[in-house]
Formats: sequence, C-alpha cells, structure tokens
Amino acid sequence: MRRLVLSLGLLIGACAPMAPESVSRAAGAATVAPDVSPPLASRFGAPDPVPPRAGNAQIARDFLDLSFALESGRALPVLSRFEGPVTLRVAGKAPASLGPDLDRLLRRLREEAGIDITEVQAGEANITLVPVPRSKIRKQLPQAACFVIPGVSSWSAYRRAQNAGAASWTEVRERETAAIFLPADAAPQELRDCLHEEIAQALGPLNDLYRLGESVFNDDNVHTVLSGYDMLVLRAYYDPALHSGMGRGEVAAALPALLARLNPAGETVPDRRLAPAPRPWIEALQTALGRSEPLAQRRAAAQRALQLARAEGWTDHRLGFSHFALGRLLTGDDPAAAEVQFRSARRVFAALPDARLHEAYVDAQLAALALRTGHAEQALALTAPQEAVARRHENAALLASLMTLRAEALDQLGRGTEAASVRLDSLGWARYGFGPDWDGGAQMRRLAALDRAQGS
Repeated sequence: MRRLVLSLGLLIGACAPMAPESVSRAAGAATVAPDVSPPLASRFGAPDPVPPRAGNAQIARDFLDLSFALESGRALPVLSRFEGPVTLRVAGKAPASLGPDLDRLLRRLREEAGIDITEVQAGEANITLVPVPRSKIRKQLPQAACFVIPGVSSWSAYRRAQNAGAASWTEVRERETAAIFLPADAAPQELRDCLHEEIAQALGPLNDLYRLGESVFNDDNVHTVLSGYDMLVLRAYYDPALHSGMGRGEVAAALPALLARLNPAGETVPDRRLAPAPRPWIEALQTALGRSEPLAQRRAAAQRALQLARAEGWTDHRLGFSHFALGRLLTGDDPAAAEVQFRSARRVFAALPDARLHEAYVDAQLAALALRTGHAEQALALTAPQEAVARRHENAALLASLMTLRAEALDQLGRGTEAASVRLDSLGWARYGFGPDWDGGAQMRRLAALDRAQGS
C-alpha cells in the first residue's frame, strides 16, 4: 500500500494492508482543497529528472519483481501491457489543477518512456480517469487515496465487478481498459501524485518495492513524481522486445540486451545486490508509521525496524529510513535523541548515489530542531540548499516547508524583510502542496515550535 508523505511538519503517513486486487495509493492527511487556479506545474520549469543511478543487473531484478507480483504479494503469471497506442480520457468534472498536470505527465511519458499515449475528449478510452469525492474512495478502501482497477471504465462498473468478484489483475493477459479513481477534493499536489503513480501502474508495474531508492514504485513514497529510473522501467516495459503474455523466464532472458540498449551507462555501474526487504521489517515499519497504535508501541516498532535493518547489514536507504522513522517519533518528547537519529539517517543518505531527496527531508527535520534550540544560522544553512532539490523533484509541499523554515530562521536573525519575502514566495507552493485553504500563519508557528502534536 502506498502512502502520501506529508511534507508540512514532515510527517509520514500510515501504511496499511490493501484490498488484494486493487493497486492504490494510501491516503494521507492532506488538507482538503477546492480547485486552485492557476496550477503551479509551469513554475517548476522543464522536467529535469535525475538519471537512473542503479546498475542494469539490479534494474533487471527490480523489473521482474515489479512486474510479476501485486502489492499484496500475489504472483502474476505473465507480463501484461497495452499493445498499440494508448488513449486516456477524464470522465466527469475535474479539478482545475488536473488538466495542466496531466498534460505535463503525458508529455513526459511520450518523450521519456516512448509510450504512444494521448488524451481523448469523448468516447471510449483505454484508461479512464474518474474524479470522485474522497469519501467514496475511503468507503471502499479506507486507507487509499486513489487506486486503479482493470477491465472497467466507471465507478458503477467497478462496483459491479467488485460485487461479482471480477476485475482481478491476476486474470489479465493483455491490458485493454482500466479506470483510475482520483480524489476530486484533494489538495492539488496529492491529486498530481496520484496521477503519476496510478497512470504508471495502469501502464506498467503493479508492485512496489522498499529496496528502490529512486522510484515512485516504493512504499516509503519519498518520490512523488516519476523519476528517471521510473521512466526507464516504463520504456523497457513497452520495448518491442517484450509483449503481453510473456512469462518471467522469457522476460528475464530478454532484459540484459534490452537494458544494455536503453541504458548503456548502467552496464558499468557496480551491482549493489540489494536484497528484498524481509516481512518482519516491513511490518515493524508499517506499525511505526501508522496512526492506529499508541505512540509507545509505534516507537517500539521503530526501534525494532532499526534493529532488523542493522541485522540485515543494510547500508542503503532502508537503514536511513529506519533512523528517520524513529527520529520522527522522538521529536515531541526527546528532541536530542531525535537529532541523533536524524543525523544517523543523513550519514546513510549522504553516502548513497540516489538519496538526495531523502537528505532534503532529513535536513528539514534538523532545521526545525535547530530553530527550536535557537540555532538559526544552522537552520538557514540546512534549508537553503535543499530548496533546489525540492524543485527538481517537483515537491511543492516540501519546498513550502523548507521556505517556511528558512523564513523563520531569517526572522530569528533579525532579517525581517528577507523573511517576509521568503514567506510570501512560499504561499503559492503551500497552496498547491496543501490546498488553497492552507493556514500559513498557524503552520509556520507549528513548524517553528515543533510542537508535541507532530510527534504523536
């Protein structure tokens, strides 16, 4: 089950079991928002995804594990995809931000992944985007923010298929139709993030893997827009060397030559041989990041996840994420211990080739702690460089949080005019990331104080 990383307060939402045949993004506590106009997609500038950092041998293993299993763990017998040009349409009234964000995504899929996908305004389409109230989605899948279902094109068709026990991905041999159900009343960034993940899964891999450090196909959900890695996976998915109906062994045999052709740089990258995450670590992390258990139990689960990560001998982002999760649960009662965990996480991330965005999240936490103890210069040094990272990864919510922290640091340093300018500039990003009803003043105070509620 996917989660929504909430950048303001830098909280990470709960991860929970999913319905077995849906592919979904888990709900976060993002601010419910009406339409925002104009959207901020154009303010990010031209897309600038980071090229894949993994070696082709690792990408081949990832591709197989992503393509031949569901998020629930159920095996898929064959590769399935759309054969031929793909059409997409939006059914019903869409929020104002959806159109520009969808245009930007479809253009990237054509240019970066080589997928022949176009939007149509009427008639039948291979993929139908169905905006519905958030309450409708949560009634069906309480932990989901959005999800994709094969073989249907409407909410009523989905309900009929659900009642009949149909619409199973395990039965799909070639994709023909799919519906993506989106929260029409979500904040614009949450809606955009759903577009990226669910369209990518409607087209390609249906699984998520914790071991992926540079991908939206990861349950930690640090990445919220399709990365360079993701576009390579999708390009491989639609390469002529593959086709619907191929078994795992056939795909495995084709991948080495295919990836050497599509990603020659990956041939010389050493294989890090990242192993799958064991179930006990996943369960401990899910408990730690959840909201249903008492804080003490969540902290114990975070400690257990960290112990398991160390026992596995990991040095990758999963170890760093274990430190980060524990740090988040300590900020309210023991900020000194939280800082130790965040600094440990940062050391792990800094040593990796694919963890710049992870570092940005950690530096925001460290900056908030620095402000809490009156170290404004330190907070300024931590936040200012990471704003470029947030922009490159098109994360308006994280960018707004970093700018808010920077403004608070400038205020503490007596640079009120600069602080006011930064705070004003942050408002547009915050309204896109959290919704136009975002209360800037209240959230600034919350970030600056790092009040106990954030760690609870």
